[in-house]
Amino acid sequence: MLNHIVIMGRLTRDPELRTTQSGVNVASFSVAVERDFGGRDGGDRQTDFIDCVAWRQTGEFVSKYFHKGSMIVVSGRLQSRKWQDRDGNNRTNWEISADNVYFGEGRRDGGEGRGDSYSSSSYGGGSYGAYDGGRGGAGAAPSAFSELEDGDGDLPF
Repeated sequence: MLNHIVIMGRLTRDPELRTTQSGVNVASFSVAVERDFGGRDGGDRQTDFIDCVAWRQTGEFVSKYFHKGSMIVVSGRLQSRKWQDRDGNNRTNWEISADNVYFGEGRRDGGEGRGDSYSSSSYGGGSYGAYDGGRGGAGAAPSAFSELEDGDGDLPF
């Protein structure tokens, strides 16, 4: 069986980082994702609001580097949570459990406030601005972010 989902959109609010009773960090956030097509009459595209959770280091990463309005790419699995509300009604909530989180846009130069910059020593994941949940592939330690220089002298096109 396969349960893998990838979305790209903007955060609708600042991520909320909490710690469970057992000491595990978890970040909750919501992503606004535009559909690729308009309505039947070709009108405005609709937007879906998708709840996400990120655990442990991935949750810390989201909480530290993303804020309301940030473009984010979330890769993970779709899961449901079932519970009973105060009136005894059965409820279901669908959310993405994030395995990997990526920056959806470049860093803003001279930006102020949370999420506009990041420290190359804090988290790794390669030059694409990704965090892979601390796995780092094949037992390797995560690499630091690397700055790309302006100019296209070495590009083959």
